[in-house]
Amino acid sequence: MRFRIIFNRNGKQRMLPMDYQYYLSAWIYKVIGTADQDFSRFLHSVGYSDGNKRFKLFCYSPLSFEKYISWKEKALFEINSNSLEMMVSFHMPEAAGHFIAGLFSNQEVYIGDKFNGLDLAVIQVERLPEGNHEGTVKYKALSPIVISYHYEGDRYARYLSPNDSGYADMVKNTLVQKAKAAPGLNELSGDICFSPEPGKAPKSRLVTIKPFTREESRVRGFLYEFSLTAPPEIHQLICSSGFGEKNSMGFGWVKNHF
Repeated sequence: MRFRIIFNRNGKQRMLPMDYQYYLSAWIYKVIGTADQDFSRFLHSVGYSDGNKRFKLFCYSPLSFEKYISWKEKALFEINSNSLEMMVSFHMPEAAGHFIAGLFSNQEVYIGDKFNGLDLAVIQVERLPEGNHEGTVKYKALSPIVISYHYEGDRYARYLSPNDSGYADMVKNTLVQKAKAAPGLNELSGDICFSPEPGKAPKSRLVTIKPFTREESRVRGFLYEFSLTAPPEIHQLICSSGFGEKNSMGFGWVKNHF
């Protein structure tokens, strides 16, 4: 299920770190924790598993704001809009929709680091239609898509581009593993075929997680458009929990692109 969250910007602060995804993720965990601390800890520390990989099964979009200035040399946005919005999605039973919407209503949050950030107040939470997708669907990534692979002999996993050999197979494997981990998902009713949009080069994005802390790390993802032929269960899973890896950190938010 997907929701649109609309914020008002409070106070005079206007500077927002470009790498703000981690702060949104921390806020979502905190909001869920106000109602169910055990579930919040489960999502944060454990997640759902297919026996190999673990998935948190939620995702969120980048913040949307109309009036801003990019200070790339300082890695900051100067926000001149009073209204901002984002979307968030969860793979949860239909009956949880009103519960989730209620959790986020009337929340206040500071999004940023110890140097720069915005004070935001939630003024509206809107449930978005799910859609009924099957067969081949075209998607556009609004946040970087992460696919990684740990090659033998490497210390760390490599973040792969859609142009890398074997990328499509790794996309399919990730989708199948996520489907196996997702509670209540039926057996898949068909095959999966992934195809990047021809003639459009993917755009690389390097995102800093937990900046200015000992746990600081960098994740590389790619923005691109693609077609996916898959069973309806897979399209629904993408809608509710994102595409690729690290969705709970704000990666892999996609929209239908016709």
